[in-house]
This record gives sequence, structure tokens and C-alpha cells, in this order.
Amino acid sequence: MKFYISSEDDILSGKTTDVYFLRTMEILKKENVHKKVVAEVTTQDQHNEWIVFSGLEEVANLLIGKKINLRSVKEGSIFTPFDQHGIPVPVMDVEGDYQNFAIYETPLLGLICQASGISTKSARFKKLIGNRTLLSFGVRRMHPAIAPMIDRYSYIGGCDFVSSVIGAEKLGLKPRGTMPHALILVLGEENAWKKFDEDLDPSVPRIALVDTFGDEKFASIKAAELVKNLSGIRLDTPSSRRGNFAHIIREVKWELSIRGYKNIEVIVSGGIKEENIKELMDAGADGFGIGTTISSASTIDYAMDIVEIDGKPIAKKGKFAGKKDVYRCENCGTYSVVKHGSNAPICEKCGSEMVNAMETVIENGSLKVDLPDAKNIREYVQKQLKYVSID
Repeated sequence: MKFYISSEDDILSGKTTDVYFLRTMEILKKENVHKKVVAEVTTQDQHNEWIVFSGLEEVANLLIGKKINLRSVKEGSIFTPFDQHGIPVPVMDVEGDYQNFAIYETPLLGLICQASGISTKSARFKKLIGNRTLLSFGVRRMHPAIAPMIDRYSYIGGCDFVSSVIGAEKLGLKPRGTMPHALILVLGEENAWKKFDEDLDPSVPRIALVDTFGDEKFASIKAAELVKNLSGIRLDTPSSRRGNFAHIIREVKWELSIRGYKNIEVIVSGGIKEENIKELMDAGADGFGIGTTISSASTIDYAMDIVEIDGKPIAKKGKFAGKKDVYRCENCGTYSVVKHGSNAPICEKCGSEMVNAMETVIENGSLKVDLPDAKNIREYVQKQLKYVSID
């Protein structure tokens, strides 16, 4: 084994599950116990006011062919961990003979916990920067086996472009980046800028990295003079040399502008956090390359719990028993959780009648819906960002 990764077959066969589920299955089979259960997925996350639900397509691929029913909110739904009455919001539920899906709880949670964490963090950045460019630069900080996953959910959440070749390929995009410091170290700064312009396809944006050796202002001016079609410069100034990063951006923008280079964008990167965004935007940053902050985003702590057995509500303490329906207000994004089969509730925030937010994705093992592609999920996320805020 050259790389310590699980194959698709490992996941589908249940090898990535926790061993206690295998022991549970062994006992249930020996005792010939078959119980029809409803198990729901919720989070009682206290750290995120809102979450982008992600990973549904992969969960569907995990459970297709199993004799179960799967209901879920749409992938890309922005939801609050608790509804308008403080009830945890189920994002999906699985119904069927427990033996048919017990061993898949571990991979199911794994498929949505990290995906939702990444897409939520990406969406938060997009909410903050609006129409300015957001690039996903984080795959270098994580295991390469999950590069497609990282870039997919970064894009779904709000990143406009992704940097890895395979991530972009899976999304049907062209990978986007600038140039590494390595190119400048090998060729020399000015020569690297010129050769980047001369040797690469014209479709590649000409963005010069200007912080390798000297002052960012003078390097930006020189790059603008040397590269005819320069579209931008990137500031990746190390924290040990950064000083007032916003002031550096203002100075660079000013010096380029007074020399007639008014359309050259300033892209910033290097350990940028949410709390840095406003100051950097006010200084004139046109785009942001965000790496580790998105790719290593905290996972969403979803849990999967049995809430009904053979039609009777039952749950462990701390959980809310019974099969439920989830409703959402289309006007303000408020959620309401009710007993399964109840009438549609009224939104207490704006007074509108709410609509059912859950749909049947799998019925008796067969896929019942067309799963949207990443672009459509991303567009759905962006439409919902108007409902949420960042304190």
C-alpha cells in the first residue's frame, strides 16, 4: 500500500465502519432480530449559526441498492442547527431494517461532516467578499487523496475557482492559480514574469507574484512595465514581513493607478482569516486566495440516531424521538421541525406558510431524484446567502 487511503470498494463494503457496528450486526444476525427503524441525522452545533449541508450525492452513492428509504434536505441547503422552537433540524433520515444499513453509519457521517464544514467555511468567505474573486488554495495542506473532495465543496460553498488539476477536472472547470515562488527562485524574478507571459497559453491570466525578494510596491510597478497583458499581482507577503498588510495594498494600488495601470487587480493570500477580510477589502483587495482556513475547516458534528422502531418513537436521552418532517420558509429561510404527517406550520418570523424541505432521495434502494451537479448546488447556496449574516 503506497498511500494510506480507502478504496471505493472499502467504503461500499463497510470496511471503514467502526468495529462496534460489525459486532452489533453479528449479534442481530445470530439472534435473527429484524427491526424497522428510522435513524435521523442532526447536529447540535453551538459554534455555527448556520451550516451548508453538503455530501448528499456521496451518501446516495453509498446507499443505492440497499433496501432502505432515504429522505434528505436538498444538497446545498443552508440550515440552522435548531428550528424556530429550538428543536434540532434533521437534514436526512434513513428508514428500513436496521441490518440493511447499520454498518454504513460511520462512512455516511464522514461523507457529510467534513464536506459541510468546508462548504460552510467557503460560504462564509463568499458572504463576506461578495462579488470579489475567491480562490481555493487549500489542497496542499491536506492529504492528496481528498483533493477532489476539498475543491468540490470549496466550490459549492462559494469559491469561484479551485487550484488543483484533478479538483477542477471533476468540476468541469479550468484550474486557477498564479505562480509559485519556486518559479521566481529558479528563473529570477523579472525573467519568471516575462517567461510566464511568453510561454503560457493566452487563456491563463497573467498574475505576477511580487513578494519574493524585494518591496511589493516597486516589484508591482516593474511587473506592470514588463508584462504587457498583466491582469493582476498577488501579494503573499510572509507574516514576519507583513507589517500593515492593508497599507501595503493601498500603496500598491495607488502607485499602479497613478502610472495608468488602473485595471490591474490585487490578489491577496497567506493565512487570511475571516476577521481580516473587511480591512483588506477596504484597502482595495480585489480577490482572495484562501487555503488552510477553508480546507481544514472544522467538521460539522453531525450525529445519526435511531428515533423510531417499528413505528414507535424511541430515542436515547438528549435526542428527540419520532419520525419528523422538516419545513422551511421560502421568504426568510427559517426552519420548523414537526411530527411526521403534521400540517405545514407557519413561520413565526415573517408569517408565511412553510414548505416541506425534505424529499425522498432513495426508495427501497432505488434513486428517485435527479441529483444536481456542483454548479447548480453552488448557485442554490448563493441564493440563500441573503438570509444569513456573519456576526
